[in-house]
Amino acid sequence: MEAAVFILSLVDCCALIFLSVYFIITLSDLECDYINARACCSKLNKWVIPEMVGQCLSTMLMLVSMHWFVFLLNLPVAAWNIYRYVKVPMGNMGVFDPTEIHNRGQLKSHMKEAMIKLGYHLLCFFIYLYSMILALIND
Repeated sequence: MEAAVFILSLVDCCALIFLSVYFIITLSDLECDYINARACCSKLNKWVIPEMVGQCLSTMLMLVSMHWFVFLLNLPVAAWNIYRYVKVPMGNMGVFDPTEIHNRGQLKSHMKEAMIKLGYHLLCFFIYLYSMILALIND
């Protein structure tokens, strides 16, 4: 059972790493003017909810399986994703809005957030991998 939890978390983490890299590539394409702001934001907004669901799934898995340290490690990122989604101003296209992405350094802050999430997910990947191997050895 414990190994299955970490295998599922590892697969989920791989998907979140892929999403973080996709966000970084898309935002850097916008920064270099390879795509326009509307196309960039529509591409990124399509993946905000799946990212939030993936992070919450991993967090809930750790809560249900009573891995408290990993649960507490996942909780702030899941809470941040939910907060970011809930606090979208009325009238905006989504978390990424084409009319505001170039204002007030939002592009840089979105890029920084994507880089931090990539580092976080890589750290979680190795924690899940270590825990999975440990669980498989102990079974």
